[in-house]
Amino acid sequence: MQRVIIALLAGIIFGAGLVLAEMVNPIKVQGFLDLFGNWDPSLILVMGGAVTITLLSSRFILRRTKPILADRFHTPVRSLVDRRLILGAVLFGIGWGLSGYCPGPGLINAMINPTEAMVFIPALIIGGWIGQTLSAS
Repeated sequence: MQRVIIALLAGIIFGAGLVLAEMVNPIKVQGFLDLFGNWDPSLILVMGGAVTITLLSSRFILRRTKPILADRFHTPVRSLVDRRLILGAVLFGIGWGLSGYCPGPGLINAMINPTEAMVFIPALIIGGWIGQTLSAS
């Protein structure tokens, strides 16, 4: 139960950060991705902050033998950049650019703007299913 409560609190804090940074606003995200048009660089601060905190904290966290609330660390076992990884990244980027949502902010925005979520969430589920199906074969 303790893990569930901590996961819920972490999710609420993460979601609040996404709302505060306007990552749930597809127009803001599309403005950030529009490098050759009306580019809005303000989300660089959000991403830069996240990358900086990760780089600084991961060194200390990974020195532990295991996480505080798990039996082991779940780190990537593959480091090869292959066709599947590139294709997945390209498809993710296309979906993000077209909709202005990546999965986290898209799910949060479903609470704010359910009309848009009626298109985004089924597309997210179908895309996930296709990805699972292709990776299994």
